Amino acid sequence: MITESGERGSAPVLLLLHGMGATGDGWLPCAPLLHQRWPGRWMAPDLAGHGASPPLPAYSFAALADQVAASLHPGDRVIVLGHSLGGVVGLALAAVSRAVTVDAVVGLGIKAVWSPAELSRATDLAARPVTWFDSRDEAARRYLRVAGLADLLSPEDPAVAAGLRQENGRWRLAMDPSAFAVGEPNLGALLATIDAPVLLARGEHDPMVTDAQLKEYGVPVVTLPGLGHNAHVEDPAAVLALLDAVR
Repeated sequence: MITESGERGSAPVLLLLHGMGATGDGWLPCAPLLHQRWPGRWMAPDLAGHGASPPLPAYSFAALADQVAASLHPGDRVIVLGHSLGGVVGLALAAVSRAVTVDAVVGLGIKAVWSPAELSRATDLAARPVTWFDSRDEAARRYLRVAGLADLLSPEDPAVAAGLRQENGRWRLAMDPSAFAVGEPNLGALLATIDAPVLLARGEHDPMVTDAQLKEYGVPVVTLPGLGHNAHVEDPAAVLALLDAVR
């Protein structure tokens, strides 16, 4: 499901892109502040194979970016705030000429370095069949673990519903497991082809990426004190403040 607010006008569209396993509803904690702070439209789409968005025959960052571009109006100007996988998709959206213009990208918590073991595990996860659960609570708890939100949201949180699907009395995650096979991003190559401003950020306690790894790419890097990987859920105001540097 795509959430959208605001009216069309001269201001860029704020495009909020979620991480692996999550959905656009993961940005719901930011919504009250966006109504106050963003002058135009904002959108939080479900990436392909997540939430209500159909799966792709094969997953790549470019294909995910194409799916996002198709949800926008031709000629839209956008500023992307993307978390983890969504940050890479935002970079891919900016790296290739499409019908939309990317004015800036803020990438939050992008995993920059992958070990062979991590890539192998992602491949294994992508090959697994869908897991079915007898109760919503079981499925919701699994969704929170996959999305990295187990310590931040409860199974009853409104943001969880979009990540679940019920069929014939059983429950599953809405995510297509094959999305895990998207692979390792080539951040250097993406950044080399982007003319728009890029800001990379991470929570101070994010175990998935370090300051040193991000600083290798020669773009501005911001560390958010006291926050972890899902900083946009932990402190929406601190994450939205990152947009001030690229507007």
